[in-house]
Amino acid sequence: MPSAPIASLINAAVLIIMSAWGYLGSANPSLTALIPAAFGVALLACHPGVRAENKVVAHIAVVLTLLVFLALFMPMRGAISRGDAMAGLRVGAMLGASLVALIAFIRSFIAARKAREAAAE
Repeated sequence: MPSAPIASLINAAVLIIMSAWGYLGSANPSLTALIPAAFGVALLACHPGVRAENKVVAHIAVVLTLLVFLALFMPMRGAISRGDAMAGLRVGAMLGASLVALIAFIRSFIAARKAREAAAE
């Protein structure tokens, strides 16, 4: 499992690349296809703070990651109902990267809490 900063960086890259691919590869592109890319750019902006273990920035990154993770279920449902395998692959990649990032953040928060409690004793 990658560290939280690495997982967040990979997630941001996947969101940007897959979202741009979906937008540019569409016969009739919609700006809503770029919403995950906007989340990816926001996560990139948070990366220095996440890497520096800034608690506030890390929590902002987690909230953004959770929001995009939950929001991607509707496009996944649409891709499945249309039978669009490529869209399903793109959205699945974004969901997977977001899930890995969420798990990495949770593990990081648990480790930080344990370290804080151990230092307090």
